[in-house]
Amino acid sequence: MNSFPLYFDYAATTPVDERVIQVMVECLGASGNFGNPASGSHRYGQQAREAVEQARVQVATLVGADAGQIVWTSGATESNNLALKGVAQGYRAGHIITSQIEHKAVLDSVFQLEQAGFAVTRLAPDAQGLISPEAVTAALRDDTVLVSLMLVNNELGTVNDIAAIGQLVRDHGALLHVDAAQGAGKLGIDLRQLPVDLMSFSAHKVYGPKGIGALYVGERARPLLHAQIHGGGHEGGLRSGTLATHQIVGMGAAFALAGDLQAEEAQRIGQLRQRLLEALGEISGLEINGSPVQRIDHTLSLTFKGASPHFATLADNLAFSSTSACNSSSNKPSHVLLALGLTPQFARQTMRLSLGRYTREQDVDQAAAAIKASLQSQPFWAVAGG
Repeated sequence: MNSFPLYFDYAATTPVDERVIQVMVECLGASGNFGNPASGSHRYGQQAREAVEQARVQVATLVGADAGQIVWTSGATESNNLALKGVAQGYRAGHIITSQIEHKAVLDSVFQLEQAGFAVTRLAPDAQGLISPEAVTAALRDDTVLVSLMLVNNELGTVNDIAAIGQLVRDHGALLHVDAAQGAGKLGIDLRQLPVDLMSFSAHKVYGPKGIGALYVGERARPLLHAQIHGGGHEGGLRSGTLATHQIVGMGAAFALAGDLQAEEAQRIGQLRQRLLEALGEISGLEINGSPVQRIDHTLSLTFKGASPHFATLADNLAFSSTSACNSSSNKPSHVLLALGLTPQFARQTMRLSLGRYTREQDVDQAAAAIKASLQSQPFWAVAGG
């Protein structure tokens, strides 16, 4: 095995593409494009603003939006907070629908709104790990003002039917927010066609830098959206703060690359996923979580209901996740897997493997070999004593 673990945790974060790094470096140092984009009175600031606006166009192009509808944030977490709290502040009261399997950035924001007096419905996923349009329809109320559902689940890789859900929500008169951090660059997104009002993005899931993201703000949402960070009125008054040119151009370059490579990468990663599943197919009691069809190929959730890998030993050879990155420090069973119906024991016997741009066939083969070599002769709970 390699002295450094094989990387199978692309859903947690991706390495920055070398082509993106080069663009970012050009915005650093005295000889680079280092100016403040808000300093419009001189060439340094004007040049930085041009780079920022070009990146805005690149992000908008990938997702089928107008550049003016893209608001820079520090990442998808902030985008989710701005979307949910900003719209709630516009409405001041009402009913919010979300699901039990959202990212913590959504769940925790909704909890704060619930504490502030909003009524909240948290939909359970179906057996395939999906939130169905029928479930949304049943939950809609006269006072429903906002629905927030993710495009791609970060632990399962399942894909919700946002087009159908969005039409239902729009016909009802509410707004729809979609966390698309795991979907951008993997799925085709056309916000000129999708009935979506707010959509969150992150650069570091798409081979861009950490610390930068964006929020798409549609015309129905903009009059209701209130800024959550104040101090200068940047980004059309929706998000104040000096723009980080190097991070923004990195996100723009990463999204442009994702668009160029999307079809090729989807095909290649689909083949790698199939190769991995075939290599692991002989393991007794192995189950795949989530829909086998309505999903991306990049993310795979595997539960070992027979002999289970010894995760601590396996981590020496394989970088994987036993929950989402936002939960890993708590050592609690995944809320997504529990909502799917897994027991806490089986949730702890589950690993998420996520593939990406730099995954190769030999990596898949070595990962499968490492997993099989780490299988224990008895179920996990027997070894762990409970």
